[in-house]
Amino acid sequence: MRCEVVAIGTELLLGQIVDTNSSWIGEQLALAGIDSLYQTKVGDNFDRMVSTIRHALERSDAVICCGGLGPTQDDITREVIAHIMGVPLERDETIVQKIRDYFEGRGRPMAENNKRQADIPVGASIIAQMPGTAPGLVAPVGNKVIYATPGVPREMHEMMLGTILPDLQRRSGLASVIRSRVIRTWGNSESGLAEVLADRITELDAIGNPTLAFQASGIEGIKVRITAKTGDEATAQKILNEEEARIRALLGDIIFGLDEESMETVVLKRLRARGMTLAAAEAITGGVLAERMSTLDPAMAVFRGAMISARFDDTAAYGKSGADRAGKSARFAREEFGTDIGIAVNLAQDGEGERLNTAFLHISTKDHEYGMATTLPGDRYRLRTFGVIELLNYLRKTLDAQ
Repeated sequence: MRCEVVAIGTELLLGQIVDTNSSWIGEQLALAGIDSLYQTKVGDNFDRMVSTIRHALERSDAVICCGGLGPTQDDITREVIAHIMGVPLERDETIVQKIRDYFEGRGRPMAENNKRQADIPVGASIIAQMPGTAPGLVAPVGNKVIYATPGVPREMHEMMLGTILPDLQRRSGLASVIRSRVIRTWGNSESGLAEVLADRITELDAIGNPTLAFQASGIEGIKVRITAKTGDEATAQKILNEEEARIRALLGDIIFGLDEESMETVVLKRLRARGMTLAAAEAITGGVLAERMSTLDPAMAVFRGAMISARFDDTAAYGKSGADRAGKSARFAREEFGTDIGIAVNLAQDGEGERLNTAFLHISTKDHEYGMATTLPGDRYRLRTFGVIELLNYLRKTLDAQ
């Protein structure tokens, strides 16, 4: 069973709205064991919509159309589907009343054009879930099927989970399960990881299952995605566990987390497990570290706070070298907040004999001082954000080594 996604709306092509629906639908199809090889966007134009959906039906067994079910003149998905089916539209008065009740329940009159949303292609059925004013559709086309959902994510989610995914699984007659696990790394390039894993990728290409893929994600690191397709959940998890163990053995400590774990999530988890607290001195990072950490620790039980000040760059007060300034400011943060650990990152200044954008990372505890140097990207945004992740990664590896 192959299913294709067609996102409908000129606003998607103009970049006025980001198409998060297609990525979410693709993820749900994978979890349900439904192959999805194509995703397409098309504007609100009758002929182009007809052509796009027909082409999708030629290469797939099912098509999910998302958007174009509203009450305005450019919402023409119903008309397009009826044309492809070769049938007229028929108004469903029960749906008209349901839409009217929706508005009246909110103390508002129903506009006359909302009745258009109750026009259903003859032979199509209405999706039972209808959290808004737009009914979704299940429209058979020969031995294939078109599903139509509104573009509003919450409404689309209910229809996908309540009707479309179960119907696709029933039509496929298969109980296949596709599961993925993302291994998150920091400290090597995408090409570098590909070289390290080259032999394993060649082996998997011959086997066919599982598969490995790479995704470069900026300050979120390089992701290695393992995907397994099997007949049941237990076998899929077994395959993922075994492959994760192989990759860990090859990549070592550049792996910092799995799936949705960010660097700050991992660091907070390490500190919480050890009953330790953390504070930071921020100069070049300008509060980025405090924002990322406090978002995940709003009560500030582990991350107690940060001081943001240009004085940490003061050579007279904090040292003539970047390493000295990073060390002194990290100790200052630890003592000022009364935490177990203080951290800081500081840049080398002109005349210090260091390469451009050399950064000094420092970790201060009651008993030990840890420092290292690295090089950060040049522009201000990346310098700040990469500086934060490099510092947190250094803290993660230092904690793991203890």
